[in-house]
Amino acid sequence: MSGKPRFLAPGENTWQEDKADIDAHVSTQFVYNANHSLALDLQRKRLPIYKVRSHIIYLLEKFQTLVLVGETGCGKSTQIPQYLVEAGWTANGKIVGITEPRRVAATSLASRVADERNCILGADVGYAIRFDDCTDETTKIKYLTEGILLREMMGDPLLTSYSVIILDEVHERTMLTDIIMGLLKKILRKRKSLRLIVSSATVDAEELRDFFNTNSASQNRDEDTATILSVEGRLYPIDIYYSAEPVADYVQAVVETALKINDSEAPGDILAFLTGMEEVDRAVSLLNEHAKVVKEGKMKLMPLPMYGSLPNNEQLKVFWRTPNDSRKIVVATNIAETSITIPNVVYVIDCGFVKLPWFDIETHTNSLIVAPVSKASADQRAGRAGRVRSGKAYRLYTEEAYNDLIASTPPEMQRADLAPAVLQLKALGIDNVVRFNFPSSPPSKSLLSAVELLYALGAIDNDGELTDPVGMTMAEIPLDPVFAKCLIASGEMGCSNEITTILAMLQVQNVFVRPNSGQAAIKARVAHRMFEVEEGDLMTLLNVYTAYEKYKTNSWCQKYFINSKAIKRATEIRTQMRKLIKKLKIPLSSCLGNVELLLKCITAGLFPYAAYLHYSGVYKTVRGGKDLHIHPNSCLYTLEQPQWVLFGEVVQTNKTYMRELTVIRPEWLVELAPHFYQRTAIDQT
Repeated sequence: MSGKPRFLAPGENTWQEDKADIDAHVSTQFVYNANHSLALDLQRKRLPIYKVRSHIIYLLEKFQTLVLVGETGCGKSTQIPQYLVEAGWTANGKIVGITEPRRVAATSLASRVADERNCILGADVGYAIRFDDCTDETTKIKYLTEGILLREMMGDPLLTSYSVIILDEVHERTMLTDIIMGLLKKILRKRKSLRLIVSSATVDAEELRDFFNTNSASQNRDEDTATILSVEGRLYPIDIYYSAEPVADYVQAVVETALKINDSEAPGDILAFLTGMEEVDRAVSLLNEHAKVVKEGKMKLMPLPMYGSLPNNEQLKVFWRTPNDSRKIVVATNIAETSITIPNVVYVIDCGFVKLPWFDIETHTNSLIVAPVSKASADQRAGRAGRVRSGKAYRLYTEEAYNDLIASTPPEMQRADLAPAVLQLKALGIDNVVRFNFPSSPPSKSLLSAVELLYALGAIDNDGELTDPVGMTMAEIPLDPVFAKCLIASGEMGCSNEITTILAMLQVQNVFVRPNSGQAAIKARVAHRMFEVEEGDLMTLLNVYTAYEKYKTNSWCQKYFINSKAIKRATEIRTQMRKLIKKLKIPLSSCLGNVELLLKCITAGLFPYAAYLHYSGVYKTVRGGKDLHIHPNSCLYTLEQPQWVLFGEVVQTNKTYMRELTVIRPEWLVELAPHFYQRTAIDQT
């Protein structure tokens, strides 16, 4: 065997109707004329959702909650908000709000709907994402991320500015989705005029209907407050091709399959799914090398990456129109699985894996693990191919492997750190978090672990109440509780100037440009050593930003192999963070080069993520004794191994690696977190 993927031809029933959710085509350059408007109007009327628009309006008049199950391409995310505006649900200044799990989905859907309504984005139709509010007082349709809606609930607990809330992509079951569903159930009881639409393609509709039905005790269905509507039909079929045998390297297989499609298939763009940023960048790099030697007569290749930490302007490139002589190959994480539709995608390549966050209760560590996709996710991915015409989906695994997949991905509430969720619920006035009505109950050990951490951080007191001012302030800061505590401690220790810089740099990825091979890789390594210090990666990031502030030029970034777009984004976040701490009355001051003070401030927040060098040569977490290794990209990787470190993230590949390291002294843990660590526990290790 050569190792190249070989696919079985589809049988009579191999194409499957996808179970995704939206119809959002993004275009940044539309010419508004009569022909264009007519084409859009005809396209909207062809959508399956158009046939049931009157049913949707009727059911919303009769029921408070509508669980809408519709197949991909039916137009739920783009058309329903417009139907509600036309039906008068935005009278008296009310807003129709649509939540999306990801910011790129919120912005792209808002752009599409604004185009369909022939209005300027930010007026009639707008969006609100973290650090970017593109709305005004005339906005009627508002796309927003789930986190933004949760923060709006803090200021307006009954969401009085909204007439209808649409929860989109509920099947993803993120932690914020479950929290919002639990809170909306309470709001619907108090505010009878509010309407809720729960929208998805792969969801247990009856379970959600029963969850939101406030008259569930009644045996009479006529008294229900929630109902279900299914939208049948899709526009185009999809052929599913399975690999005849398992592939050895799915990144290489994605590249080879894309090249095979370019050689043998009709024009049409390709969307390939991989698990994370590193794999995406590797595949794009390989495809760029092949793009330089494309045979004459074949379509030129345009490889483009797509992942959550990519700068916004880079993400928008995947939506640009492809030249007639070229074929776009978008290599994406599961960010492109739902919510966004990349124009002209006809072929989908599915590697069969996804990277999921997983929380270890014993060690208090959040890990990113690579796991097989669920059947629901595989169907969502395949459905990206059938949006503009009949498509083809190539799965880099066998049909037997597909049949063995689990039906759906476990809810994030059951596999993630609950400390941010508990903090938000406390801030919203939910005192008894244990009895809060979650759609999927989280593990009791996870809840106890979250409460213990918040207590150690000083966010809650002995009675489980939010402390004032620490707990109240932490809830106002849109960061993880451990980073929020660092920010608060920096005001007390007099180093908030440096800590805001470090935290802003941690919010972006790929600060360093690392070429894969050749002389460029050696030059980059030498350049990066100019900033590296023995105190760890966080101090190194501070050095990078401090040096950048002196020059602020692209040529300087190129010379030292620094990602200029990432550091500019960090500058924007740093500015927003400083406005926030001014609002929260946290003093802005500098430690004037006192490195030990900075390290102690970082320890005040990140103390749960401590590890020590074991005599066996590996690092072990202080709690739980989990084996860890220093990530090869860390500045500490080539230095003498320090005895004690704090880590910001754990990544699991062939080994379990720590990233974003900081060197500390063990006595600081007892001094700054006496409720979490004891001297006897440390001595026994």
